[in-house]
Amino acid sequence: MLASNINVTVRLSAPMLLKLVGGFASVGLPGNMTLFHFGNCFALAYFPYFITYKCSGLSEYNAFWRCVQAGATYLFVQLCKMLFLATFFPTWEGGAGVYDFVGEFMKATVDLADLLGLHLVMSRNAGKGEYKIMVAAMGWATAELVMSRCIPLWVGARGIEFDWKYIQMSFDSNISLVHYIAMAAVVWMFTRYDLPKSFRLPVTVLLGLCVYKAFLMELFVHVFLLGSWTALLVKAVLTGSISLCSLFLFVTLVHSN
Repeated sequence: MLASNINVTVRLSAPMLLKLVGGFASVGLPGNMTLFHFGNCFALAYFPYFITYKCSGLSEYNAFWRCVQAGATYLFVQLCKMLFLATFFPTWEGGAGVYDFVGEFMKATVDLADLLGLHLVMSRNAGKGEYKIMVAAMGWATAELVMSRCIPLWVGARGIEFDWKYIQMSFDSNISLVHYIAMAAVVWMFTRYDLPKSFRLPVTVLLGLCVYKAFLMELFVHVFLLGSWTALLVKAVLTGSISLCSLFLFVTLVHSN
């Protein structure tokens, strides 16, 4: 009788023991997985910047502090933009689902200050055009990455629940790097005194696209009800098109001189 009771007890307690062991084993899993997820997001967001800095030759010119100065200029320009927007463009209080086309367009026009900031950074650096463009673009894009995505990745990507938006945020940071390189190249071409007349129209159009790209993306998302991945793909295609056109004009202009 005692043996049968012990046998029943063992049979009843074995599944419970397995559940307990599985529960204790899964306690360390979320921490490892969240650390792995954060590492993936961090590497996807930051490593392209490091690779671009190393492979572009900026490290050979000891351009690190010049990139830091460009980042400081970015912070000053963004502060001026925020003060201007808060003063002249109060918060939109329209109905739900109503898109303020005129207001958003005027707010996007404030991004012209980024063009002035990039021109200021490039005008203060001596050297070839490629060097000026890469210093301004790397400093500008890195400052935006640190200020707008560092804290969300650190706080959000380390959460217990997996969320694709942090992967999307990392991809978006790479798109921003390409965008600012193209924008700096277009600004450099636009401010050249020897720019051929045949280049003025396409360069001006590219400047307008660089300034109003965010506005166009918001408009596309609102009109066509794009999902997050679709919007990211459209943004990548638009940025890639602008970058290829900028690269073509830049190479043509450099070789023509």
